[in-house]
Amino acid sequence: MENNIIPLVLTDEQKQAEETWRKSIPAQVFLNYFFAINYHIQEGDDALGGLQHLPFFRAHQAELTEPDLQAVTRLLHASWSTEYALRATAELGDEDYLRNALHWTFPQAYHAIMAGLQAFLYTAGVRSNNPSLIRREVGRLVVRNAYPRPISFYAAGAYGDFSIHRLPLAGYKPGLHIAGKEIEAQAQIGQFLRTTRKLKAQQTRQQVQANANTAIRSQKTGKPLDKWTATHWQQITWRLGYTTIFDLLGRLRISQTSREIERYVEAEIDFKLFHQSLLNIVSYLNGLHESYVAKAMGLERYEQLVAELPKHLQHTFVENRLRNQVRPLLTDTLPEAQMGIAA
Repeated sequence: MENNIIPLVLTDEQKQAEETWRKSIPAQVFLNYFFAINYHIQEGDDALGGLQHLPFFRAHQAELTEPDLQAVTRLLHASWSTEYALRATAELGDEDYLRNALHWTFPQAYHAIMAGLQAFLYTAGVRSNNPSLIRREVGRLVVRNAYPRPISFYAAGAYGDFSIHRLPLAGYKPGLHIAGKEIEAQAQIGQFLRTTRKLKAQQTRQQVQANANTAIRSQKTGKPLDKWTATHWQQITWRLGYTTIFDLLGRLRISQTSREIERYVEAEIDFKLFHQSLLNIVSYLNGLHESYVAKAMGLERYEQLVAELPKHLQHTFVENRLRNQVRPLLTDTLPEAQMGIAA
């Protein structure tokens, strides 16, 4: 019986372990979120990324001049070089190295995806470096089913009344453990969407109230209101747009600050799993955007672009995605007349 007695006073070692665990919770939750996204993608993905089933993809086309093609090529090169650096970290690093590498792997993952996204948006007629504009436009594309089911989820609605779409299991309560089932993955993604949209709503309110021209004021005093009702929150909902996977990835950029990143560096979590989850998400999204770009510029021109890559990018993941994803996808979706010519 004595062996089963639980001591009421913790030893210094037990206190230290409990403190480490407590400090690790924010980092563990962040890892859970990105692992859940990767898990959800893997569960719902097919060999070609699902794009072949989307009418939006089939209809995608663009008239690109030579300067346009050069601009798209520069964006792709930026995306690929950043992804190359992200992959190099995985190849070089052990657990401790990956822990400290978060200072640059977080922003690398974000910028690798954003440069690829900009290349796609360029072919869709959106040619801007403005982050807010890019977020708004890609949000609309997600809602319009430009992306496959695994990443077509989004949040909408006013603060306090958020709704999650295309994620039917998102209403379940998420746990503090790595997802092992689809229900757990969707619950964690749903929470990530809600907390991210909540942060965006609070930031938007702060911006609105700090501007004398947009501030919502008290009818009695004329001063900007400190306390908001549901009606006030609804007035700024249009400013939020939709909250999508790209907003979730934006949390990586926010976490670049040294104070924020230290919480993760000091935590006791599986850094290799974190890095692998990020890398899988980057590769998946970049493959989708590359497929859109290749369709817009033409497969032959895209293949030429890949063949003329800088030395460090030749015979790498770029060529692999062309061979295994982009080329099969475009040859399968060509109109029948073109397929006859190609044959």
